[in-house]
Amino acid sequence: MPTKQDSPSPLSNEELRAIGIDPNGAKETILVTGASGLIGSALVPFLISMGHTVKTLSRGLGDLTWDPEGGRVSLPEGSKFDVVVHLAGENIAKGRWSSKRKEAISKSRQRGTHVIATYLSTLKYKPKVFLSASATGFYGETGETLVSEDSPAGSGFLPDVCAAWERASAPLLDNQETRVCALRFGVVLSPRGGALAKMLPLFRLGLGGPLGDGQQWMSWIGIDDAIYALYKVMMDSTLKGGVNVVSPTPIRNYDFTKTLGAKIRRPTFLRVPSWALNLALGEMAQDLLLSSSRVAPTRLIKSGFRWKCATFDEAVQSIL
Repeated sequence: MPTKQDSPSPLSNEELRAIGIDPNGAKETILVTGASGLIGSALVPFLISMGHTVKTLSRGLGDLTWDPEGGRVSLPEGSKFDVVVHLAGENIAKGRWSSKRKEAISKSRQRGTHVIATYLSTLKYKPKVFLSASATGFYGETGETLVSEDSPAGSGFLPDVCAAWERASAPLLDNQETRVCALRFGVVLSPRGGALAKMLPLFRLGLGGPLGDGQQWMSWIGIDDAIYALYKVMMDSTLKGGVNVVSPTPIRNYDFTKTLGAKIRRPTFLRVPSWALNLALGEMAQDLLLSSSRVAPTRLIKSGFRWKCATFDEAVQSIL
């Protein structure tokens, strides 16, 4: 079980109102998959600190287990969950994208989501809310265009994965009892894991630098704001469908690099050429590191959500 120090601090009623969340929401019973991941390990203790009852679905032994590859979910008879947060899936950045690796990435997201959604749709007590992770990779290469939730899916491996991932919630979309949201996360910044945790050791050695020409856009969000935004979506019945979980200020890779280097007082002169990244990482380099992702959190803004760290400078200062 994640520990409390991995999680954002609980919010007072005043703090909830300050970021646009109604403090009078009901205390829910919540089921979480992927609880040991970067987001899940911060989310679970936060939800508990906010007074909710949280259960986690695991692949091991116990009353709450599942086998997504085998299509099996095992919950005690009569189980009732108000909210299900589905975060489980193969790590996209874990290794070079061979054909076998791409198949594993795609299957883990599509198959796992379909299995849990199908199972939940058969329960006598269906959840009121189903939140499933997705990613801003849904939009593919955006160039200079600022895209929103109303923009279509892009083309390529990642957009195809994300679109299939979201379609896999269809068994719950077909009924009127469950509100379904696809949480399209950008790059989640945390010193405990993810992209930033991998970058920091290099930057501290003075080996950080722009990737390619550095002009590509990055859509990001600090880990605390990612948890607060997820909580906002969970509690706000007006939010449904795709929701971009990013800051309102995307940043170019060059500016990201320079700001991070300045904060830790290290030079960032070592530009990494595109050809080297493509040689080392293949297709993954282009999709994850060199393509532009300029994404607006339009639905969060319209819902009244307010970020605690809306700019990259604020987020890095808070994280470090």
